[in-house]
Amino acid sequence: MNEDRFKSTVAKIQAAYPGFTPKVGLVLGSGLGSVADAIKEAKTFAYHDLPGFPEGHVAGHAGKLILGYLYGVPVACLQGRAHSYEGIAPQAVKTLIRTLKALGCELYLGTNAAGSLREDVGPGALVAVSDHINLQPGNPLAGPNDATFGPRFVGMENAYDKALRDELMQVAKAAGIPLSEGVYCAVLGPMFETPAEIRAYRVLGADLVGMSTVPEVIVARHAGMKVMVISAVTNLAAGMTNESLSHEGTLFYGEQAAVAMAQLLEAFFTKLGRS
Repeated sequence: MNEDRFKSTVAKIQAAYPGFTPKVGLVLGSGLGSVADAIKEAKTFAYHDLPGFPEGHVAGHAGKLILGYLYGVPVACLQGRAHSYEGIAPQAVKTLIRTLKALGCELYLGTNAAGSLREDVGPGALVAVSDHINLQPGNPLAGPNDATFGPRFVGMENAYDKALRDELMQVAKAAGIPLSEGVYCAVLGPMFETPAEIRAYRVLGADLVGMSTVPEVIVARHAGMKVMVISAVTNLAAGMTNESLSHEGTLFYGEQAAVAMAQLLEAFFTKLGRS
């Protein structure tokens, strides 16, 4: 990351919304962009206007940074992420997440669309991620370490904050929103998995499979941010049904799950705003 360019980007954002300090960095996955509609007093930046931000081209990712208040909580919302399968360098993930940190975010709250490896958790369901299995090549922290953000080596034993996840589960239960817990397996993509791969991932202990999020979690934990991730299930994984998988299906069921996601986030942020 070019340090001068990074500082320039952060300064540009802060100058456009003086005095605003976000508490939560929210990342919206495929089909979940509509959640940002609830942000009040919003200031929006297109990624292409922010030096170092990636310009992806995947449907369902608007490529916008939105600052504002979500149910009373100041947030910095990334409406779109950097996917390695687009050929976007891991450097872009560091820029996105470290910008959230530099703006003041203490919590990274990621959302994503994922395939389910469990027949009891079907399309439209929500799952709080409890851990991950990283099968993506490379690592966003590879290369020289920037000690201003974190140490050379970072532990991942509590990557997904258990106390926050327990609180989320309690909020979901009180609001009557079904919410499971599960392990997320991150793969490169962009192809969907084979039935044999899905069987292998299940043996490894995975409950979900997707093509994002884990690089963001790694950078967030390195920077000392607490992490919580919610997956919206868009399909049962390959070989579990007779349906053919497609990105169109991902967007369709992602938009359906966005309704429940919005309800869950409203309940969680409302409680967070009172604390």
